[in-house]
Amino acid sequence: MRPLEGVRILDLSHVLAMPYCTMILGDLGAEVIKIEKVDGDDSRKFGPYKNKESAYFMSINRNKKSVVINLKEEKGKEILRELIKICDVITENFRPGTMNKLGFSYENVKKINPNIIYATISGFGNDSIYTERPGYDIIAQAYGGLMSITGYPENPPTRVGSSVADIMAGMFSAIAILGALRTKEKTGLGQYIDTAMVDCIFAILENATVRYTVSGEVPQRIGSRHPSLTPFDVFKTLDSYMVIGIGNDNLWEVFCKSIPEFNLLVMAERFKTNDLRTKNQAELKKIIEEWTQKHTTEELVTIITDAGVPCSPVNTIDKIIKDPNTKYRDMLFEFDHPIAGKMTTANSPLNLPLTPCKNHVRPPTLGENTEEILSKVLGYSKEKIEELKKDKIIYGRG
Repeated sequence: MRPLEGVRILDLSHVLAMPYCTMILGDLGAEVIKIEKVDGDDSRKFGPYKNKESAYFMSINRNKKSVVINLKEEKGKEILRELIKICDVITENFRPGTMNKLGFSYENVKKINPNIIYATISGFGNDSIYTERPGYDIIAQAYGGLMSITGYPENPPTRVGSSVADIMAGMFSAIAILGALRTKEKTGLGQYIDTAMVDCIFAILENATVRYTVSGEVPQRIGSRHPSLTPFDVFKTLDSYMVIGIGNDNLWEVFCKSIPEFNLLVMAERFKTNDLRTKNQAELKKIIEEWTQKHTTEELVTIITDAGVPCSPVNTIDKIIKDPNTKYRDMLFEFDHPIAGKMTTANSPLNLPLTPCKNHVRPPTLGENTEEILSKVLGYSKEKIEELKKDKIIYGRG
């Protein structure tokens, strides 16, 4: 048994932010009914492809059932209303106002299912002075301040390599939905969840926010180093790059005493405390990098790890996928897809021994579960389903 078994999610979301949320909920055991338009979730058109199937879509849509309904037609809307009646949660991440135009605002949905949890994600929030503004991940990263502190001072503001605004919005929404489900257990009441991507970015700025509110200093781009811990940075090696993270004075002493080249450095007054090391970080980085560039990354990681000091190679994606610990931690989800064939995506990092969350159902093909949901969940006859297919209200394979 998984934690959310018995919870049914009606998922109208698309692309990344809310699909990431519902994938987490699916990993936890919720039944996720993914409603798609006739030509599918837009992410089905995102590469890379294998046998014309989107690997991007597959990477964020495991543990879901695909149901294709034409919501432009009243018959399609009626099917959705019937599904709303039997679901615990409805999720969407359309541009604000879209659900209202379809006739499925929170107020309208509550009339169908008074105790439903209604969760939304948008760029700036459905209740915001900027509600009407469209928002993508890069918009949220820029507006939320993250890009201003990402990159090197001599270069332009930089987008983080992963779509963290989308992903964090999905994660925060999953947390909010879990809280709402717990509240519903106690009170029987549902509620409206309004998640803004810009809020999520602002929430994860960490020390940048308090550096400004406490000192008036506007944080700037400083590369990979930490603003208040030193050495805590990326260093060039003989063959690639590595990172060293020394978070306190004790680790600094251990580092210096363990490496002959730095035995005397521990006595240097200008590096004696973390604050002094941070003040003199440029000089210290040059000293350390003169040493690291004489050795391979593998040699350095062995030396520094053996000393008990945190460090790591800067892995490329192929290396982390092939790393034995990735397999040991069961972080690869391998499955057979009926069209794409053998596939590998990242697995869930959730490890709950009593309620395992890694026994997945592969991502669905477009409309794969339409007939299953209409017949087994809504009780439609085969004749009614065929009529709806003929009228182009639904689409389903099988």
